[in-house]
Amino acid sequence: MLPHIPAAPPQAAASLRIKVCGMKYAGNIADVAGLEPDFMGFIFHAGSSRFVGEELDETLLQRLPPELKKVGVFVDAPLDYITRQVARYGLSLAQLHGHETPEQCAAVQAAGVPVIKAFGVGSTFSLAQLSAYAPYCAYFLFDTKGPQPGGNGTTFDWELLRDYSLPVPYLLAGGLNLESAASLLALDLPGLYGVDLNSRFETAAAVKSVERLRPMVRQLRRQTPDLTQQPAS
Repeated sequence: MLPHIPAAPPQAAASLRIKVCGMKYAGNIADVAGLEPDFMGFIFHAGSSRFVGEELDETLLQRLPPELKKVGVFVDAPLDYITRQVARYGLSLAQLHGHETPEQCAAVQAAGVPVIKAFGVGSTFSLAQLSAYAPYCAYFLFDTKGPQPGGNGTTFDWELLRDYSLPVPYLLAGGLNLESAASLLALDLPGLYGVDLNSRFETAAAVKSVERLRPMVRQLRRQTPDLTQQPAS
């Protein structure tokens, strides 16, 4: 029997937390870490163009600031593969971005790894399915439903989350760019904790542009009221 889930969701974060996902190369990781994001994501799925393969420098990851949460992104991966990568790279959380069941999330949590469970959101998305996952997840991530498990580069209707009522905070993903900042800051959605930035801030797959990311980070942290300036290309 699942534990009771309180009806009241967490309040939206005063300033949105920032996750930069799809990182791979040592120099780029170090540069982006200098922007002080809250989370950094590394994709351990061979079907992704941002799959880390053997490129990821485990020594560099272990030297990253402890306050930067390192997230391994997995798609329907076996538990032993997840726990091996967590141990090898010193990952803080596992993001499960496939068709994982609540029981699989529970197994990862029981192995000592906090879980971010990702869901693809489309017009038929139902919030009801989330209750079974809530006891086993530190965060949810809502991405746009598309042909790929993630990285489809489009947004979904955020108002679909207006009736969210679970205690698990969540991040928004899918096609976010600098022009999204004003809309994101104006959101007052229950449970909204942060955003996941990826393809719209790249110059190539797994290569993030610090020049594009910097103004987005500033906007989301309310460091400047000016939303009109465009980053250098």
